[in-house]
Amino acid sequence: MHWMSSPEAWIALATLTGLELVLGVDNIVFISILSSRLRGADRQRARIVGLIAAMGMRIVLLLSLAWIVRLTAPLITLFSHPISGRDLILIVGGLFLLAKSTFEIHHKLEGHGEVRRVAAAPSFASVILQIMVLDVVFSLDSVITAVGMVSEIAIMVTAVVLSVGFMMVFARRISDFVEEHPTVKMLALSFLLLIGMTLVADGLGHHVPKGYVYFAMGFSMFVEMLNLRLRREKAEPVHLHQTYVWDPGEK
Repeated sequence: MHWMSSPEAWIALATLTGLELVLGVDNIVFISILSSRLRGADRQRARIVGLIAAMGMRIVLLLSLAWIVRLTAPLITLFSHPISGRDLILIVGGLFLLAKSTFEIHHKLEGHGEVRRVAAAPSFASVILQIMVLDVVFSLDSVITAVGMVSEIAIMVTAVVLSVGFMMVFARRISDFVEEHPTVKMLALSFLLLIGMTLVADGLGHHVPKGYVYFAMGFSMFVEMLNLRLRREKAEPVHLHQTYVWDPGEK
């Protein structure tokens, strides 16, 4: 723990923690949307389990740097472009995110709003499994950023733990806000489409600087916040379709 006496190490820790928080925004959005399919009693539990799984995944990857390095070795060639293990993970994760976001948009907007009354919640395990699939992709991105910034494993792990702790504090507020505002939910799903596209492009060798992506997301959210403020009392928001509703006795 000799790094604790170094001012440069503390600066690196603060910087890396901030970057981990930024990189974790897409993870929170995805967890928020998936957890909204559960009953109220299970939503917060799904958020916490999802974030803890993300933290555990990142720490395990940080402690397996030799394996991370081997992931960059070419495995196959696709359209004259060498594809590594990391590229395959990004491509599969990006396609999963594109498909999942498209399905969610379809279910919320298409059809005549029919609902199916159910007595049991969607499987908690299936929601957590979907969260963990994307945790692998998001964690890989986060770990590569950490390795590129600092060399001390202890600093990397501390930054991951701090950033996930902050995300746990604000995850419920973000989730509730997204759920209460239909336009924000659609915007969040469009963000996931954007992130999915950048993951696939990165896996195919076309790197899109993250600054552009986060600027687009931030500017869109800024405009939407202005819209919500200007129209707060002018009209009732639309109600997105639900594929099921809980029985009256369910919580």
